Amino acid sequence: MIRINGLTKRFERRAVLDELTLSLDAGDRVALIGSNGAGKTTLFRCLLGHYRYKGEVGFEGAGATRRDMSLLSRVAFVPQLPPPLRMPVGELLSFAEKGAGADRARMLDISGKMGIDLDEVRSRPFYRLSGGQKQKILVTVALARAADLLIFDEPAANLDPAARAVFIDLLAERKDASMLIASHRLEEVAPLVNRVIELDRGKVVLDDSVVDRLKAGAFRSCRIGIAEPHPTFANALAEWGFTGTDTLFEGRIPAGDTLRFLGLLSRYASLIERLSFETGDE
Repeated sequence: MIRINGLTKRFERRAVLDELTLSLDAGDRVALIGSNGAGKTTLFRCLLGHYRYKGEVGFEGAGATRRDMSLLSRVAFVPQLPPPLRMPVGELLSFAEKGAGADRARMLDISGKMGIDLDEVRSRPFYRLSGGQKQKILVTVALARAADLLIFDEPAANLDPAARAVFIDLLAERKDASMLIASHRLEEVAPLVNRVIELDRGKVVLDDSVVDRLKAGAFRSCRIGIAEPHPTFANALAEWGFTGTDTLFEGRIPAGDTLRFLGLLSRYASLIERLSFETGDE
């Protein structure tokens, strides 16, 4: 579906994306993880044509131009920070319906489930809404579109717990779309995805498939090497039963807890120099 080759994006002299190469197939549901500054949001913006970049980004069935309209019409995006739109909510919803193909009945259904009354906020400027209200509306619009690819950048960050649970359920219902989800709550999106990709300093440092074929009792042996001693990280690994030296750790985790464990590792991505997994049985 998407082929990325040698993607490089610099801000001043710093490479936020550094010769990044990656392929995403139709049907892939990817959890994109990594510390702040790893390049997740920049990757999304390049895919959407918001930035100029070096390298190649190809989208199946789209033209070669950076902002090909046939591509943008097939992608729904929810940013980490809602844009400061001054238009009334009703005007935004009308634009989403007429300009982006969002289904009106679907928007009403989704917004109700998310806990926001569109009629109540319809006349209010979007930028005057609370952070949670803005996020609920953006999620509503994105999920009401018949998009081939859904891109979410920390989409649940401003949602209350009830809305967050509904959002995850709504994503699970979308069997027709590929997804790229950047989230610090890996444990929440784990049931939705079939692949985990970790970025660090603009490069892919982990690309792991999530498989359902592992037998009960299966586990993964893991070796982790870090750049320098880090007592907090060592204590976190000790809680998983890992042992080792100050910079090299070994242990094993239940295969079904792989994503939860990767969520832990993502918080220390800048420390990790070596990471390997092997699968076995009890």
